[in-house]
Amino acid sequence: PPAVFPLSCAVQNYSWGKLGLESEVAKLVATSDPLVQIQPDQPYAELWMGAHPRGDAIIRDNRIPQKTLGQWIADNPACLGAKVKDAFQGRLPFLFKVLSVNTALSIQAHPNKELAAKLHAQFPEHYPDDNHKPEMAIALTPFEGLCGFRPVEEIVSFLQTVPELRALIGEVAAEQLERSGSDDPRGVSAALRVCFTRLMKSEKKFFVDQLNMLVKRISQEAAEGKDTSGSNGDLLLRLHSQYPGDIGCFTIYFLNLVRLEPGEAMFLGANEPHAYLQGDCVECMACSDNTVRAGLTPKFIDVLTLCEMLNYTPAPSSSKIFPATQSQLDPSVYLYDPPVPDFAIMRIEIPASIKLYLVSAVDSASILLVIQGTAVGTSTAAASEMTLRRGSVLFISANESISLHLASPDGMLLFRACCLL
Repeated sequence: PPAVFPLSCAVQNYSWGKLGLESEVAKLVATSDPLVQIQPDQPYAELWMGAHPRGDAIIRDNRIPQKTLGQWIADNPACLGAKVKDAFQGRLPFLFKVLSVNTALSIQAHPNKELAAKLHAQFPEHYPDDNHKPEMAIALTPFEGLCGFRPVEEIVSFLQTVPELRALIGEVAAEQLERSGSDDPRGVSAALRVCFTRLMKSEKKFFVDQLNMLVKRISQEAAEGKDTSGSNGDLLLRLHSQYPGDIGCFTIYFLNLVRLEPGEAMFLGANEPHAYLQGDCVECMACSDNTVRAGLTPKFIDVLTLCEMLNYTPAPSSSKIFPATQSQLDPSVYLYDPPVPDFAIMRIEIPASIKLYLVSAVDSASILLVIQGTAVGTSTAAASEMTLRRGSVLFISANESISLHLASPDGMLLFRACCLL
């Protein structure tokens, strides 16, 4: 049976997604399948490429009896590769996605395995499985997110220029952070935990009043042409317009604003606070739905768990950018290999000068996404030749390769998710 085949992938229309053809997700779907009608007023937030039960990819090959990738892997677990199959109980260990973010996602963190097991046992309705959920995002367009705690001096500076923030945290906690010295990292983390927890647990009426005062003040200053960057004014007004009266608006004074250019990545390990703000990215994650939320969302929020679990280690935003390494064997391949076993991503940039390119075999099932360019793909493991264009998604079984016969004058850009044990 064919071991390399095209997939038709699930779209998630979450409210924070970009609308219609503004969305990279919608553009990819539209070019890969001309029959799909894109609705201009509908959000196209996520494309799920994988075997997750809430968005299992459909196999586009009528010679294969199974309808979905999940069914096919269950019947052919050797396709995962021997090591991956054994390590992950015969399941594909990752979910590959494209995200198109218009308005902010919730302030969130993902638990480590130990906490995930505990949360799932206690609250299965909110925490549906017992797995950890590390994630990596690679920008397709300029991308912004909040990620990790800022250096303490930045937070202290905000505490001194934003009186509404200081009021919420309280004088005692604010002074504790101001006095904490860089020679005592545990003292710093403890002070940071107290400040952030005070903020997140402040009384609703009180923080809404403070937020309204702050927004009014910043709006007036902006209208007078004053520089509001000392209060992070632009971002505050943007988030407040998206989520008025939400405590998440204040987290911008604690968390780094990370800006990624296309091809740059950020890795979000367990317990790292984050919120994507805007832009398009490819994302890969361990197969889990466990998310602990605490703001910028109408969904279930679990402030206590979030404040308990977070990693309170301050670091500059530049440290959040995860580097890719160019492959020694193939200069077209850049590898993003995070410090977790569940997944890795390759960015494959095929220059226009190359007309025949081999997508090499790896000892893992992989999923290949075409972002730019067109080619005809052939493989001894495929039933017939496959037309690859923008938005095409292929499943490649372990130890299978594909020859790409490039048709486009300006090369190709591909992303490939796999598991490198």
